[in-house]
Amino acid sequence: MRLDKWLWAARFFKTRKLAVEAINGGKVHLNGQRTKPGKEVQSGSRLRIHKGSLAWEIEVKVLPKQRRPASEAALFYEESEDSICKRQRLSAELRDQRIAAGPQQTEKPSKRNRRMIHRFTNKSE
Repeated sequence: MRLDKWLWAARFFKTRKLAVEAINGGKVHLNGQRTKPGKEVQSGSRLRIHKGSLAWEIEVKVLPKQRRPASEAALFYEESEDSICKRQRLSAELRDQRIAAGPQQTEKPSKRNRRMIHRFTNKSE
């Protein structure tokens, strides 16, 4: 099975195009080496996948015929204990940083607030 199809079927990427872009960008390593999207994956192959700040080190167990639900897709591979610990530690750190940063302002300033900001920074419209 092609590497990009396997990554898509195992639900690491939402589309095959995103999987191909990650492989071409060097975010996916097969058996410790950079690879191409069309490379054949077999049971027992080792993959290292980087997606954003997260990383997985997995071993391929099953080559599915089609994409399955996420609960079944998790059975297609086995993740190393070290990888699981690192990911959990990183997600906890990110969560703590978000909490420490406080609430984010998600809405843009109103017209009145923009005018006040411009007056404060001495810029004219």
